Amino acid sequence: MSFLISYKPKEYPPPPEGLSQAVCCDIIDLGTVDGMYGPKPKLRLVWQLEEMEPGSEPPRRFTVVSQYTVSLHEKARLRKDLETWRGRKFTKDELDQFDLEKLLGANCQLQIVHQVADDGRTFGNVQAIVPLGKGMQPLRVEGYVRKKDREAMEKHAGTPTASEVHATTGYDDNVPF
Repeated sequence: MSFLISYKPKEYPPPPEGLSQAVCCDIIDLGTVDGMYGPKPKLRLVWQLEEMEPGSEPPRRFTVVSQYTVSLHEKARLRKDLETWRGRKFTKDELDQFDLEKLLGANCQLQIVHQVADDGRTFGNVQAIVPLGKGMQPLRVEGYVRKKDREAMEKHAGTPTASEVHATTGYDDNVPF
């Protein structure tokens, strides 16, 4: 008797290629991840794009992610991306201690490029992060629950408050965080 199984990944439409307005909706601590250069602490940033996923029910925005080593070293990709997003370099005080939670609700524009995997699926990757253009209205996070809140909901089978679920945008000056 045969016991056949197969793997059929769910097909998701890739986000549109090009420059898209986005809002940061999650920061996920991935812990220590083994890589080519040994174990490193990693995190994942998640953004919602302004564009909606075609055919999604209920309607939802595209989400894109980018994974980083947790480092603000001058050569670290995280630092470079944050500085281009902010539109300015970090100060010494900011480098001594920077709260990544400030990113939640911060708007930007993401340059998305498509990459085709070996299995033929197309993924949208973040190529660059730049500040929101002058006169652009900030987006708010919609319909997204942070990973840590989803885990807490599963653990306690409760419902988080609106402030726990939705990130807010707060601009004190031209630097979003």
